[in-house]
Amino acid sequence: MKEQKPAVWYEHLHTEKYTGARRGRLHTPHGVYETPMFMPVGTQGAVKGVNTRTLKEIGSQFILANTYHLWVRPGDELIAEAGGLHKYMGWDQAILTDSGGFQVFSLSDARKLKEEGVTFQNHVNGDKMFLSPEVAMRIQNNLGSDVMMQLDEAIPYFETYDYIKDSMQRSLRWADRAQQYHQKTDSQALFGIVQGAGFKDLRTESANELVKMDLPGYAVGGLSVGESKKEMNRVLDFTVPLLPEDKPRYLMGVAAPDSLIDGVIRGIDMFDCVLPTRIGRKGTLMTSKGRVVIKNARYKKDFSPIDPDLTYYSDNPIRKEQFGNLAQYDLPNYSPYQNLSRSYLHHLFNANERLGAQIASEHNLRYLLHLMEEMRTAIEEDRLLEFREQVLEDYGYNKKNARLF
Repeated sequence: MKEQKPAVWYEHLHTEKYTGARRGRLHTPHGVYETPMFMPVGTQGAVKGVNTRTLKEIGSQFILANTYHLWVRPGDELIAEAGGLHKYMGWDQAILTDSGGFQVFSLSDARKLKEEGVTFQNHVNGDKMFLSPEVAMRIQNNLGSDVMMQLDEAIPYFETYDYIKDSMQRSLRWADRAQQYHQKTDSQALFGIVQGAGFKDLRTESANELVKMDLPGYAVGGLSVGESKKEMNRVLDFTVPLLPEDKPRYLMGVAAPDSLIDGVIRGIDMFDCVLPTRIGRKGTLMTSKGRVVIKNARYKKDFSPIDPDLTYYSDNPIRKEQFGNLAQYDLPNYSPYQNLSRSYLHHLFNANERLGAQIASEHNLRYLLHLMEEMRTAIEEDRLLEFREQVLEDYGYNKKNARLF
């Protein structure tokens, strides 16, 4: 009898010769997607400033939605009544939902933690609410996301060893409770989250116990929360090898170009972060030649394209599949904004026109999605280290006192 595949499963295609980086595909109930990948964040069922059609056009595969915010409003039961989050927001590709824990634990002045879960006041109207592993699963089952995250405690990186140990072991118990409660294993996949801050023995215990649960995928949590990039890479070096090679690996909350490449080198397949849209709304662009703060006066008379070296839509396979090889989209570096200048975008921001934030957000997402497309090719061609050096040089990492975001 043929073994039943989980709702989400990883297909390995190639291992890069010099680094061990993985090139693969993630099979989901809503399609098959290429890894390594970056996932735009749609906190409240919407990626800020970018509609779902545009997300497809710029190469988005998965998007991430926030369990806490959708629970508070409009409510997970309403979304279930509407047919699930995919239908509610008009998105027919894959969705990953977090557990809601990060937001709840950010409410440090209004929450109480115990073994059963966490009691807190929500940020909208102050109502008292209770989040447990079972409640987080119920909400995510109602949302209908392809990938669901277990509830864990979001703690500062530099807490004491004893606190982190207690928290990590509680998160393991919560993962077990989440797995037992999960109602829709045929259509939704539960990922566990490896915790333990910078302590190798705690990360090892967390990973080993989660792997025993035989979950469909695993995330590395508790990083990109204030520690140095060197420290993050150190933790990934001893943590990722503990995770199964035949399952997806997800590093939470990372979007810096160097960290994306360094994570892929260490075996990570999936990333997400609000960075590209957050800085875009404030007028900072991620470009093929580095950081551009478009509100600066130097761009008032800069009539050059926003990023002449970045390919947009014409080379995007998802766009070709969805919309066909229409002649007007086959031009080199086609973009609806490619004929717009930096001067014009500078004007939009200084005139407080919302279109400015929309263009910048879409551009930043396209930059990162294109970076991942190029990274996948570099893995296939066994030249990821050369690719890394070129990206660092082009983006400006090698400049003295470089400001990157």
